Amino acid sequence: MDRSPSLHSRHYATVANAIEYIRANVRRQPSLADVATGVGLSEHHLQRIFSEWAGISPKRFLQYLTKEYAKAALRSSKDVLGTAVEVGLSGPGRLHDLMVSCEAMSPGEIRQQGLGVKLTYGNAKTPFGNALIGWTPRGICHLAFCDGDCDSDEKELSLEWPAAKLVRDDDEASTQSDRIFSAEPEPGKLHLLLRGTNFQIKVWEALLNTGSSRVLSYHALARLAGSADAPRAVGSALAANRIAFLIPCHRVIRKNGDVGTYRWGSERKIAMLAWEATRNNQQA
Repeated sequence: MDRSPSLHSRHYATVANAIEYIRANVRRQPSLADVATGVGLSEHHLQRIFSEWAGISPKRFLQYLTKEYAKAALRSSKDVLGTAVEVGLSGPGRLHDLMVSCEAMSPGEIRQQGLGVKLTYGNAKTPFGNALIGWTPRGICHLAFCDGDCDSDEKELSLEWPAAKLVRDDDEASTQSDRIFSAEPEPGKLHLLLRGTNFQIKVWEALLNTGSSRVLSYHALARLAGSADAPRAVGSALAANRIAFLIPCHRVIRKNGDVGTYRWGSERKIAMLAWEATRNNQQA
């Protein structure tokens, strides 16, 4: 079966519409037939798209979208996160089993606004729709999901790096997407270049160290970042993240199991959580 990001991207719009319908009708627990009617598809067509996108049946996939699943995932993360604090965040492993490494830009580099840097960028298909990906010789510095065109994201990228030499390469962006969303990620193959305040970087690094596909609450992340009394500030740091998915802000949810807000849309956040959960169970 073709599990490429481009194929998944074509199916993501259907998945997002189904998630939106389910969220709007969650109290009556809609059946597969209800969801199919709500998104204007036959049951067979919806079943096929879900199975190709997630690798499992719609019924099983929809279980991952419930609040009860989210609450259970939070409970299962508590012991792992507690151990991570005790051992200095080195215990549970890094994102995607050491797939990602990162470094932060210095204040001087930030002040230079990319002077002398070649920044390549491009549009690419992902399992969660179109994305604008940007990278320098030192690593990926930008990944933003964009519904429709990515013009506004391109403008944002140029404003963040006004002195850099920007070069567009959609083909290489597609290659980057294939690596990022690979069904079999290779350890150590992705490097991130982080640009933010000291506090923001501390929050992002703490999140990266929570291990593959672990969900946690804002309060738990605040504790890991050494700011137990500042969950709101942690939330602001997550909102400032410019590298979606790889810095997994989508894994931070409210302690009551609600998914909360997300820079690139709450339906996309739910889809990411469920997509990762299905992949983890398939590999277990």
